[in-house]
Amino acid sequence: SRAFVPGEQFSFSANVCYTSGAATDTFYMKLQYVDASGETMYDSIAEGTAIQGEWLQLANTNYTIPAGATDLQLYIETADSTVSFYVDEAIGAVAGTKIDGPGQSGFMLGDLDSDGMITGTDLAMAKRGMMKGFDSNGDKLAADVDQSGVVDAADMTYLAQYLSCQITEFPVAERVVDFAKMDQLFSSINLTSSLKKDNENNALYTQRFGADPGFMVYKDRLYVYMTNDAFEYDGNGNLKENSYDVQEINCISSSDLVNWTDHGAIPVAGGSGAARWAYASWAPDACWKTINGKDKFFLYFANSAGGIGVLTADSPTGPWTDPIGKALVTKQTPNCGDVEWMFDPGVFVDDDGTGYLYFGGGVPSGKAADPGTARVVKLGADMISLDGTPARINPPYLFEDSSILKIGNTYYYSYCTNFNVPGGQAFGSGEICYMTSNNPMGPFTYAGRMFKNPASFGLDGGGNNHHSFVEFKGKYYLLYHARAIERRMNVSLNYRSPHIDVANVSNGSITVTGTMTGVSQLESLNPYEVVQAETMAQQAGINVSGVGNTVVSDISAGDWIKLKGVDFGNGCTKLTVRVSSTSGAAIKVCTGGPSGKAFGYVEIPAGTTMSEITVPVNSVSGVNDLCFVFSGALQFDTWCFS
Repeated sequence: SRAFVPGEQFSFSANVCYTSGAATDTFYMKLQYVDASGETMYDSIAEGTAIQGEWLQLANTNYTIPAGATDLQLYIETADSTVSFYVDEAIGAVAGTKIDGPGQSGFMLGDLDSDGMITGTDLAMAKRGMMKGFDSNGDKLAADVDQSGVVDAADMTYLAQYLSCQITEFPVAERVVDFAKMDQLFSSINLTSSLKKDNENNALYTQRFGADPGFMVYKDRLYVYMTNDAFEYDGNGNLKENSYDVQEINCISSSDLVNWTDHGAIPVAGGSGAARWAYASWAPDACWKTINGKDKFFLYFANSAGGIGVLTADSPTGPWTDPIGKALVTKQTPNCGDVEWMFDPGVFVDDDGTGYLYFGGGVPSGKAADPGTARVVKLGADMISLDGTPARINPPYLFEDSSILKIGNTYYYSYCTNFNVPGGQAFGSGEICYMTSNNPMGPFTYAGRMFKNPASFGLDGGGNNHHSFVEFKGKYYLLYHARAIERRMNVSLNYRSPHIDVANVSNGSITVTGTMTGVSQLESLNPYEVVQAETMAQQAGINVSGVGNTVVSDISAGDWIKLKGVDFGNGCTKLTVRVSSTSGAAIKVCTGGPSGKAFGYVEIPAGTTMSEITVPVNSVSGVNDLCFVFSGALQFDTWCFS
């Protein structure tokens, strides 16, 4: 800042060039600085679109450095790709100084002479280039106005029509797909094995684990929030038993209970989490409420057994923030000092808009039959404060895991029993039982057993049992976790996955049978609306990255995703995908399963920028299962048929 004084104008320029990746890429010159309040800021000095293999000058001859700026640092960077590039002639000078260079890029389709306009000169240059060859790759790219990859007579026609005002934008040519070439490519690819069988809808997803499922119903979608179980390793790289060292909460959602959209792992606890005061994020539950005319969303979680925290957001998938900067309830909360485990929140918003929070667990010594460690408290109107003192609930043989649901005028409180249940009881150890009341604050009366331990149904070898009792689209279901997926991975270290099964409710009695089959699909999926690629019923090999706005990632050759019950109606003709692939790849599109006959292919050129590609497909009609099979590494964001 001795030479470049904040508050004054200067001229900055630099030349950049890249040689691999997409045909064009956007570059920025930016200033990083610390403002007067101590915040690190970024200011754009110049930007331009570079053409692969050609130099681009980023220049601003009259840029004003923000007043009061300190710690000035100049950056050259791409907009969003990770391509390698060269920088030359980085210069700062007095204001108004123009440095000789390749010229700031004004690349646009049809503008071959880069003067910012499309004129007869550009048409003449395009015709000459088509016949005799182009002087540069940039000229060729600009002449290919329909983006077909080839400069031909169609491009000349479109340029002439643009100049005569018959069209105001260039149409994008339909890509030609070489089915024989693609059939041969995929015939040599070995398919990755799936952890779910074709006739199974449980577990809900297999790209990650997920335990202690809580839920929220919003706008005809069921959102499920879970403890993010993840493989843990010792110092020698050996897989070890789950220690529940968890600081993230997984979120998925579905409208049909079979095809689930993965919204990623929400950072909750720890230095990177929304609630930095917390060191764990266990057993979440969620709800929404209209406050001051706006729908607000609330995510409650357990800081291990030390208390209950709450996050807020303006959408079910976040981003989430911590509104109070501390736990909502702890052992210091009145009437909570003797609660062994301050965890496992269950939240409920009644018909009148009043919220209630249920929590607690643990078995004091000698009190297995009546631990007395469950609590319920009325929430404030803002859902982030308490309205009153927590009241005691006395579930017989309580262990943990509070859930609450209202059916008619009756409140159903359900929980998991402990592992000290003697013989002769109407229920066993580690089972889901329920109580009823005509008041959300209780008192509650024991009413029956809802669900045995998952081991009773052959889903795993036994362990803790955690659930949510759910009403969705007029039917009742039980969300729970089991360890069937880890067993299929030849692991038995308590890594859990979410399941859902039908809850049979009749005359106040509730019974649930745990299965791998799961529930039936409630409705067909519409392929003519944009579908997030991370929506799937089954997968093999893939992962999902990001939070909220996620993409299918970590894809290798032979990996695939499958959606069930896709209704193509009278038939489709085109498919549009949003994808990227650093080295180039292809997608096989087929019905039935991943080895089914292809009715379309997508070729993805090498590049790091996400872009939309539209390809023709053979018509498919009626309701079908749909598969996308991958030939290699790529990222997959969305898809839509037309």
